[in-house]
Amino acid sequence: MFELVDAFFAFIVLGILIAIARSIRQHIGILRSLFIPSSIVAGVLALLCGPQVLGAIVPVESPLAQGLFPETMRQVWSQSPGIFINVVFATLFLGEAIPSPREIWRKASPQVAFGQTLAWGQYVVGLLLTLLILTPLLGLDPIAGALIEIAFEGGHGTAAGMAATFDKLGFPEGAELALGLATVGIVSGIVSGTILSAWGRRKGHIAVSSTAQSSGSNEGTAHDPTSEIRAARARLMRDMLIDPLSLNLGFVAIAIAIGWLLLQGLISLEAVTWGRGGTEIMTYVPLFPMALVGGLIFQLIMVRLGRSLLVDPDLMKRIAGVALDVTIVTALASISLQVLGENFLAFLILSIAGIVWNIWAFLFLGPRLLPSYWFERGIGDVGQSMGVTATGIVLLRMVDPQNRSGAFESFAYKQLFFEPIVGGGLFTAAAPALIVELGSVKVLILTGALLAFWIIFGLYNFRQIARRSQKGF
Repeated sequence: MFELVDAFFAFIVLGILIAIARSIRQHIGILRSLFIPSSIVAGVLALLCGPQVLGAIVPVESPLAQGLFPETMRQVWSQSPGIFINVVFATLFLGEAIPSPREIWRKASPQVAFGQTLAWGQYVVGLLLTLLILTPLLGLDPIAGALIEIAFEGGHGTAAGMAATFDKLGFPEGAELALGLATVGIVSGIVSGTILSAWGRRKGHIAVSSTAQSSGSNEGTAHDPTSEIRAARARLMRDMLIDPLSLNLGFVAIAIAIGWLLLQGLISLEAVTWGRGGTEIMTYVPLFPMALVGGLIFQLIMVRLGRSLLVDPDLMKRIAGVALDVTIVTALASISLQVLGENFLAFLILSIAGIVWNIWAFLFLGPRLLPSYWFERGIGDVGQSMGVTATGIVLLRMVDPQNRSGAFESFAYKQLFFEPIVGGGLFTAAAPALIVELGSVKVLILTGALLAFWIIFGLYNFRQIARRSQKGF
């Protein structure tokens, strides 16, 4: 076991690793061109300096036989991802303006259909591979059918946060495979997105001009409501005798507490209803998706009380950024290379299948589900579905830097109908337990039906929007 001082020095070393990784990234061109985050570089650096790489190549009697980091420090890191991911998800809606559902749906419905199609398709592809190849031929646990969505849509944070769930369900190697897939996803997302962007520009699929000035290019010379909000927030905080960061950390804690209460309530409800027959799902659901719901509830409460100015969105982004960096670095530092080596063929099959599905869906379904600016709107979802939300934004900015297509707003609004369910939401968290309780075939039928629903809805919605556009609405 470790003591508080061990945790203290573990995070000091973590900060040093991130600073070194930032310097490495700045001096290695390919890392910059692929937009690889410094946190991933730091995580790989920690892994290389640990017992699995450095410790494996030095003599057994060497002082470095266990790597550069003591066992207590590695214990702190191994437990950190499952903790800090709760902070990341709790901040997603804190401080954000939440428009009416009708307004959001009007702008984002095509994007929602396309994003949901990508996510449910990842389940269908993964489950089919598990049923036909991975389980019968390679002996991999059927839970592996959920790994593409957990890793590609959820990213490193979700993959790390699911480690305890995999352990409970008897598939501990699932966390290592998910983290490896998440790394493949973010790299392939940037690489394939860059190639697709060049192809789309050459073929004329990018409808906006990347060199044209946005109609809002003189923004800042006109009335700027953001500055007024910041001034009002500063006046409100002036006499409170508390640092704004401390106050907003308290808000994050309240959001997580609300999520914990919701989760405990659902576990108790399960115990006296369907769980009495032996079917347990909520018991295996981690805290982080409920922390997201808790953040949404707390934000709505603050708006209702007229105190929403106290929740600073800029601080929330900084808090989430630090927590996500800690999650990614410690998760990669703790990954088991032995597990990846033992399951390399399955890992390779899942990686290729996930990449092929996302690119095919973008090229074939994107033009049929997204009625306007399909390339600009779709490329952001491809990036998110293969890495993280930030990857999607990077690719979106690559093809539409001035946001002339309005794709950024649709992409942002889509998250309200997306994150609570997949990409690290409730279904992502519950999927492994559902596979264990219901079996891969039933979950395949469920996810296949949801995939079909979103494709059919997307096609219908496409025609409705096109019809309204022709009538001049």
